[in-house]
Amino acid sequence: MQRWRGLEDIPEGWGRSVVTIGSYDGVHRGHQLIIGKAVERARDLGVPAVVVTFDPHPSEVVRPGSHPPLLAPHHRRADLMAELGVDAVLVLPFTQEFSQLSPADFVVKVLVDKLHARAVVEGPNFRFGHKAAGNVDILAELGATYDYDVDVVDLFARGEAGGGAPFSSTLTRTLVAEGDVTGAAEVLGRPHRVEGVVVRGAQRGRALGFPTANVETLPHTAVPADGVYAGWLTVLGEGAPEAMPAAVSVGTNPQFDGTERTVEAYAIDRVGLELYGLHVAVDFLAWIRGQEKFDSLGALTDRMTEDVDLCRTLVAEADAAGATPRA
Repeated sequence: MQRWRGLEDIPEGWGRSVVTIGSYDGVHRGHQLIIGKAVERARDLGVPAVVVTFDPHPSEVVRPGSHPPLLAPHHRRADLMAELGVDAVLVLPFTQEFSQLSPADFVVKVLVDKLHARAVVEGPNFRFGHKAAGNVDILAELGATYDYDVDVVDLFARGEAGGGAPFSSTLTRTLVAEGDVTGAAEVLGRPHRVEGVVVRGAQRGRALGFPTANVETLPHTAVPADGVYAGWLTVLGEGAPEAMPAAVSVGTNPQFDGTERTVEAYAIDRVGLELYGLHVAVDFLAWIRGQEKFDSLGALTDRMTEDVDLCRTLVAEADAAGATPRA
């Protein structure tokens, strides 16, 4: 799959394509319906399928300081889109100047002049252009002028998560913030993941017999609520990545009166792992308990042992059911 940053990265002579546009944060199951339809349409027409997305999130440019927690970084979104059959992902730098483009100017500049759209596939609530003035009706009107079709896909998949609310990035962020990683996984179609580099911490876990990888998460990451979780720890970018069963702690470490919020993952039953400086992923399977402060270190280690035993069991059951996350 081709990955472009900015219109200038699009190859000269790029032919016609089927395009879908959006932030697509998380590439959740509703997004997958739209992207899947775009890929299907592209295959029918014999042209590539292209996803157009933005960096930074448009809200950060339009309303500075309002950047939402991100469910997936751009490289992860691109990987997920590639699995869906997308041929190219175009990340457009979203600037103040770009935000001023009218719907018509956006269509001409991006869809017509550069991507030569044959069809555009969107959800019913798609908005674009200055002050979000464009919608799917305007997109279709412009399509009649510039020779592209518009397909509108109902992305409102639902399940048990959020009490049956339509699947959305907003719902997923809410579930993650509440620690409901099981509900978030239902919306996403896979476990929620955070990524980052392993940095040196206070090494208290090592002293207690549970050496943890202290993950410095990427900016704006949607980190689950404070607590202990079952999950997986995966070292990225090294051969065939292995998802290792893990017990994960999120929070400020109240036992030691900590103030900095961290994500720490203990790779269960692994000895001698050296992960400092490596880029890793933590996938969240299930909530175990909230953060607690115990009366003694002995009580803490006893509880940690119980936590690890439960995490080991839950992850083994998930692995046996084929739910192990892919790198």
